[in-house]
Amino acid sequence: MKTRILICDDSAMARKQMARALPQDWKTELLYAENGRQALEHVRAGKVDLLLLDLNMPDMDGYTVLERILREDLPVMTLVVSGDIQPQACQRVKSLGAIDFVRKPVERGVLAELLEQFGLYQPDPDSPQPRSAWPEVPPPFSVGLSDYLQEVSNVAMGQAADLLARLLDVFVKLPVPRITTVYRTELSMVLKSAAEHQDTYSAVCQGFTGAGLAGEALLLFSDSSIQDMISLLGYDEVESDSLEIEVLMDMSSILFGAFLRGVGEQMDIHLGLGQPMVLGRHRRVDHLVEYHNQRQEKLMCVEIPYRLEGYDIQCDLLVFLTEESIRQLELKLPYLTE
Repeated sequence: MKTRILICDDSAMARKQMARALPQDWKTELLYAENGRQALEHVRAGKVDLLLLDLNMPDMDGYTVLERILREDLPVMTLVVSGDIQPQACQRVKSLGAIDFVRKPVERGVLAELLEQFGLYQPDPDSPQPRSAWPEVPPPFSVGLSDYLQEVSNVAMGQAADLLARLLDVFVKLPVPRITTVYRTELSMVLKSAAEHQDTYSAVCQGFTGAGLAGEALLLFSDSSIQDMISLLGYDEVESDSLEIEVLMDMSSILFGAFLRGVGEQMDIHLGLGQPMVLGRHRRVDHLVEYHNQRQEKLMCVEIPYRLEGYDIQCDLLVFLTEESIRQLELKLPYLTE
């Protein structure tokens, strides 16, 4: 008898990775869902034995799916597979009925051991199934550059959030990373869309390069959030310009370093970081990138708004890849996604 497995993730890249991480000798019937609503339709129809569920998804996230399954007492086992590796995320999903939590990117051995532990899978070394014959039906989707970068960013975002959560003893609410292609002259519009309120901002930027990739990371920090962040970081000094700059540098060090390290680990490259620079303070967002306005270069932008639960703190990370980096990634994509 085949085990009916539903892989629910908004990223085609993640769905493909998860399908490949399943044991080769396990007889399965695979279904796919791009969001929580689709997943619930399959589960309610009685088509699923095991649900492999992502947390950060548009329309309906994984937490909501778990709540619905619990409330409706739906007969399915759920294993959460997520890049959000904060301790509280793991605790929350288990309290909502998930059998366990697996971090992205999934390691095949770890997953097999976990499935065996819960009695879902039993290794059969005498009749291994060749990789070329599994799965029987190829996944009904392809992976493009934007989808690849979204999933890589999702995992790196989770690593940065985990570091922030542990340092500040908070829970970081994570979004779905947004991937867009823009020209430098359009950055003002990108920043305006990232800023949720009409407010002044301070910004830190830091260049990075490595293995044919280059770009800039930009941290936007709402001025109205500074005092809360000073308190969270445990500073006892009276608010001052030097203290505000120190807060900006601390936050950029945490988020830039962890995020870019996570990206590099997944691509198996080392990204060297340049010297961080305060781009501007107490200014409108469209004034923070005036130096870009004369250049027509195309950029790929990764946009991640970090929000701390229980605090009115706005902190937006934007990572820009150069046009040459985009070309290099497009050439490497077939190898990166294998």
